[in-house]
Amino acid sequence: MGRSFMSVRMGVRILTERWERAARTLPGEDRECAQCVVEMAKRHASECFYAFDDPLEAAFFSVVIELAKAGREDTLHVDP
Repeated sequence: MGRSFMSVRMGVRILTERWERAARTLPGEDRECAQCVVEMAKRHASECFYAFDDPLEAAFFSVVIELAKAGREDTLHVDP
């Protein structure tokens, strides 16, 4: 018997595949940044499976976590 609903993990995968297609249409630096966002969205898909039932919310939360970590690293490595 098959699933009657899509898992969050599957939803994030489908969402990020669409984002990757969109990223390929962008020029230069925008393409690189968009691909980075796609990778950020994928990074926590498995963990977000337990907390969210909406794939977009899970992908967004994953990206926000990675951006917060990047911002934190920038503030920790400031030259005196």
